[in-house]
Amino acid sequence: MDRIRTIIDKEWAEVFKNRLVLFTVTLLPLLFTAMPLIILSNIKMGNSTGVEMTDSSAGFTQNCAGLPSQDCLQILMSNEFLLLFMILPVMIPITIAAYSIVGEKTTHSLEPLLATPISTIELLAGKTLAAILPGVVATWGCFLIFILLLPVTGISQAVRSYITGPTWLMAITIIGPLMAVLAANFAVIVSSRVNDPRVAEQFSAILLVPLLVVLFLQIAGVIVVNVQLVLLGIFGFIVLDCFFIYLGSKLFQRENILTRWK
Repeated sequence: MDRIRTIIDKEWAEVFKNRLVLFTVTLLPLLFTAMPLIILSNIKMGNSTGVEMTDSSAGFTQNCAGLPSQDCLQILMSNEFLLLFMILPVMIPITIAAYSIVGEKTTHSLEPLLATPISTIELLAGKTLAAILPGVVATWGCFLIFILLLPVTGISQAVRSYITGPTWLMAITIIGPLMAVLAANFAVIVSSRVNDPRVAEQFSAILLVPLLVVLFLQIAGVIVVNVQLVLLGIFGFIVLDCFFIYLGSKLFQRENILTRWK
C-alpha cells in the first residue's frame, strides 16, 4: 500500500499542475451542479404559468402516477440531470488517467519509474486510483451540494423524495464509482499504447458516447431511467470493469513500452 500511495501522490503532484485538469475537477463539477438547480427553479416558475407535459415525457407518467403534471415534469427533468452527473465520474478520470503513462514518457520520467522494484499491479493500481478518487469525490460532493440546495428551487417534497430515492442513490453511489473504474482503466490502456497525451485523452473520451446516447434517448422518450435500468447498469459495469482490469494488466508490458517509444 505504501508504494501505491506513493504513486498516487506522484500522479496528483503532476496532473494538478495542468490547468485543464484543475478546470475539469473543480469548475466543471460546480457547473454541472448549478445547471440542474437553475433549470428546476425555472420549471417551477414556468409551469405555474401554463407549461404542460410534452409528448416525449408523457411515457414517464407511469413512474409518477398520482402526482401533479408539474411534479412529473420535474421528475422527468431530474433524470436527465442524473445522466449529467454521470458524466463527471467518466470525464475526470479520463482527463487524469489519459496523461498517466504517455505523459510520463514525454517528460522522461517513465524510464526511472519502470526501473524501480514496483510491480505492474501496484503501478496500475496507483495510477488508476489517482484518477478514480477525484472523479468519485467530485461526483459525491456535487450530489451532496445539489441535495442541500434543492429546497431553494421550490420543488415539491415528492420530487425531492424521488431525487433522494433508490434510482438516484444507486446511480450516484454505485454506478458512479464503477464508471470511474472503467474510465480510468480504459484511459490507462490507451495512454500506454499511444505517443501523444492529447491523442490519449481524445481517444479515451469515446467512453462518453454511450452515456450521451442514453441521455438523448431519454430526452426523446425512448427509454426511462428507473431502478430496473440502474440495476442492469450496475451488473453491466461490474462485468466491464473486471474485463478492463484484466485486459490492462495483460496489455501493459514495461519492456515493450520503453523500447517502442525510443
